[in-house]
Parts: sequence; structure tokens; C-alpha cells
Amino acid sequence: MKSYDIIVIGFGKAGKTLAGKMAAIGKKVALVEQNAANYGGTCINIGCIPTKTLIQAAENNLTFEQAMTLKETVTTRLRNKNQMVLENSGTDLINAHAKFISNKVIEVSAGDETEHLTAETIIINTGAVSNVFPIPGLLESKNVVDSTGIQNLPEQPKRLGIIGGGNIGLEFASLYARLGSQVTVFENSPVILGRYEEVAAKLAQQYLEEDGVSFVLGSQVEAVANRGEEVVVTESGKEYVFDTVMYAMGRKPATEGLGLENTDIVVTDRGAVQVDDYCETTVPGVYAVGDVNGGLQFTYTSLDDFRIVFGKLTDYGHYNLQSRQNVPNSLFIEPALSQVGLTEKAAQEAGLPYKANELLVANMPRAHVNNDLRGVYKVIVNTETNEILGATLFGSGSHEIINLIKMAMDNKIPYTYLKNQIFTHPTMAENLNDVFNF
Repeated sequence: MKSYDIIVIGFGKAGKTLAGKMAAIGKKVALVEQNAANYGGTCINIGCIPTKTLIQAAENNLTFEQAMTLKETVTTRLRNKNQMVLENSGTDLINAHAKFISNKVIEVSAGDETEHLTAETIIINTGAVSNVFPIPGLLESKNVVDSTGIQNLPEQPKRLGIIGGGNIGLEFASLYARLGSQVTVFENSPVILGRYEEVAAKLAQQYLEEDGVSFVLGSQVEAVANRGEEVVVTESGKEYVFDTVMYAMGRKPATEGLGLENTDIVVTDRGAVQVDDYCETTVPGVYAVGDVNGGLQFTYTSLDDFRIVFGKLTDYGHYNLQSRQNVPNSLFIEPALSQVGLTEKAAQEAGLPYKANELLVANMPRAHVNNDLRGVYKVIVNTETNEILGATLFGSGSHEIINLIKMAMDNKIPYTYLKNQIFTHPTMAENLNDVFNF
């Protein structure tokens, strides 16, 4: 049995960063990743980076083939860079499947070769996989893919069906519509983006429809089947025919095949590895970071998990999950839709003293320069403390500007600071002056 100070299972954002940092301070570290095509993790290979590269390519009017080629170039470059950085750190990179056989013993297997590894500290960083709902024919039919498969299609579908109108489904709907595909989204809720501000959600649907996306809301998909190479989706007794169908029903923690049943590690009723405020499992010295621990499924929260565990392992600082606050997010449709904190509905339900304000992007000077008048800014502030409770920014560049509001909220800076701040002109950020001008 080979012994290490730290074993990391999975090449995701938190795990790879922990491996590199711990190796740099002299620890003997191994990182086990079963799929060499996933070096660097979900974000680089099948998540944020390739999808945003494709979106940017569509905005630049590249063809489907050009967009796919650019995506491969970018992901390959970053994957190779991540591999090189990790190997240069002194970490042992093991391309194999990892499975617990006891609390602190890992079996790694590649083909017919098997080896046992042990360490006092083990990091589980296996990410998440696509949910699959029990729709007859979904997995048995040809030309049906998930969010990974749709990034590797050999040719662009003229007709694309998407089952699921959440963030993943809407981003691909927006992307493929701009590439010229006829897109239909099946969403079982009566509205899309139900957790967002209503004014932004309604505009988002309007803009997506203007870009060529059709919606079947309140849908009940009953079956998926093939008719030759075509894919037939039966919804409420009606048939819809596509060249390709994508299912986007959310993602769940990837724990299958990890051998957790051979340990004292507890899994939650949602299938995530249960952790405490420091991402430590019910087995001391074993941590779970990133999507697998059931937290927010963002690359940047995975990186934040790294900060927590690294601080715990090095006795540096006391930052933990309880300290995390005001996590922003962006939906990369066109334009980007970003939010942080509470919506007006949430503030109202919480019984907080608040006031809200909206500003249409069409009223913003920079929007006219950009020739893109779509969107709205909406902010919520506490009328007693003047602190910002939440913001929804729907418009060009919102994914950058939302970070300014997050920093203001974290530091309890009153909204009046942004109201009276001096911003460069003409910019989208300067419109914070106006939207906070109650």
C-alpha cells in the first residue's frame, strides 16, 4: 500500500487547487482522476469555459463548425495547462478510478491494474452528473444528449428540443437559437426563471422568443422515441419532431461507484456527501468539496471550498461555510442576467423593511452606445439600515457589475455610496447611480 499525506479524488477546481497548494508546501500528494479528458474539472472541459466560448462565438457570428473548433482549442489549451501546473507542483497524477474500501484506504484501478493508497487526509472532489427523469425512451433513443453531449455534436441540429428550462437549458437554447437552430424548450413549470425577479423573467422569455426560442410551459413530457434518425417528443398527447433532443434536468452529486458504503461517510437524502462548516465529512480527515457536497454548483463556490479546507489544514484563518454570504450568479443568455441577494418577493416574505427601484436598460446612455437596449436593473434596500438586500441586473455586462454590488453587501456599505459614487462614462456601471437614486 502506498502512503500519502493527502489524496484528492477528482480534478475539479477545489481539488486540483488543494493538491497543488499542499504539494507546494512540502506535502506528499496524489490526485486521482479517472478521465484524462476531464483534467481541470467540469468548468474547463464541459461547463463554464466551453459553453461561454460557444456563446461568445455565436455573438461574433461564427458558424457552428467554427464555434466548435474554437471551443476545442480553448478547452484543450486549458486542460493541458492544468495538467502541467499540477505535475510541476510535484503532485502524483494518477489516471484511474478511485473507490473507498475503508475510511482511509482508496483502491485505484486502471484496466487490470489495481493499487491501494492511504492518507490521513482525503479530499472527495468528484463533481456532479446530469439528472435523468424516468421518461420512457429518454436514454434508449438515438440523438438524445445531455449538456456534455450537446457540446460534441458532429453537426448542428436544424431542430433542437430541450427538456428542462432551468439555467443550463436556457443557456443552450439561447446559444443554438443564435446559431440558427429552431429551438423548443419544454418546462414543467408555468413560467421560466421562477426564482428571479418577475420583471426580469418575463423580459428574458420575451427576448428568447424574439431570438427564435419556442416554449412549451407547464409541460408534461410523456415519452421520447425515434422515427428513423428523428427524435419524437410526446408532450400531453402531442408529438414534436427534432433532429436532436437535450435533457437538462439539473445535476446531482457524483457519488456512484465511489464506495462510500464501505466507509462511515454519511450521504444526505439528496445524495450529497454530508459535510460540516469546514467541508469535513463524518469521517475525520475526509473532506468533500465542490458539487459533490451538495452546495451551490458554481466553479467559484468550489474555489471557496478550497479556501475553507486549505485554511483548516494549515491552521490559517477561521473562514467556513457559515461565513460565506451573498453569492452572485449569472445566467448567460443574451443579454446576461445576474443577481445577488434577495428578490423583492423574498424580502417581502421575510418581513423586512425595504424599498425597491427599477431602471430599464433603454434609459441608460451606454446601452445606446452598445446598440442593445434590452434589460432592466432592479435593486432592493433596507429602509432602516440603508444596506443593499439584493439586486438583479439584466443587461450587457451584468456578469461583471454584479460583483460590485456583492462587495458592497459584504462590507455593509450603504446603497447611498453607490448612488453618489463617481463612475467612468459612458459605462453600464455608472447606471448604479440612477438605480440607487430612490
